[in-house]
Amino acid sequence: MPPVTASNFKLHKQFKSRFGIDRRDVIVCLPPGYESSPERRYPVLYLHDGQNLFDPATAFAGNDWGLGPLALDLFSRGEIEPLIMVGIYNAGQKRIDEYTPVRDRRGRGGRARAYGKLIVDELKPFIDAQYRTLPEMHNTGLGGSSLGALVTLYLGLQYPHVFGKLIVMSPSVWWANRAIVKEVRKLRHKLGEKIWLDIGTREGERPEVTLKYTLELKDALIEKGWKEGEDLAFMLDEGAGHNEKAWGHRMRDALKFLFPAVSE
Repeated sequence: MPPVTASNFKLHKQFKSRFGIDRRDVIVCLPPGYESSPERRYPVLYLHDGQNLFDPATAFAGNDWGLGPLALDLFSRGEIEPLIMVGIYNAGQKRIDEYTPVRDRRGRGGRARAYGKLIVDELKPFIDAQYRTLPEMHNTGLGGSSLGALVTLYLGLQYPHVFGKLIVMSPSVWWANRAIVKEVRKLRHKLGEKIWLDIGTREGERPEVTLKYTLELKDALIEKGWKEGEDLAFMLDEGAGHNEKAWGHRMRDALKFLFPAVSE
């Protein structure tokens, strides 16, 4: 299989939204063989914090997730199906606003609904028009870490007909007094998504509280009908902190769970 090179990446600069939020860059990572297989269509994984995924030059503190080489390794081993990955750059100082579904007691945040409209009503139609995608919900994933995981689960609950696979890494369950747990508990019935959920044992100033909240979220999902080992995977990463290295490492198992290779 050919290597991941610069030609596999397409940068769409300053993608514009009509929903009153800032423009941002969007980077698309195409699987090897995309150009040489003009009839083939691919599932798509949308990921938040796009500048942290592929390139240490744009990543936070110079540490990226290493998703390009990781995906290539999984493709070449036949462990996952080839897919298109779309990295949505965050909005810098406005990241907290866009990645949180409700305001906290200090009045911060609460613009996830508008951010979700950008993805669902503007970015996804653009990607589906520009690239050879499989646009159905069971071929469309959404993922992120920390606040990016929080907004992933929130948007998954809001748009179950759009996103069929969710990667929820080190979620900021604590936001607004665990509002996301309450959202899950309000569900009338289980939704159709497959969910990857994880947490490290050394995250935050009080890791035991971080773990407790994440387990509370896991239990809420199970109470609504998700079954661990079937449509819910949970990983407790011993010794892992809250950082890009840990998330990139766990993406191997997350991708294998959500995008397993399909027998021809």
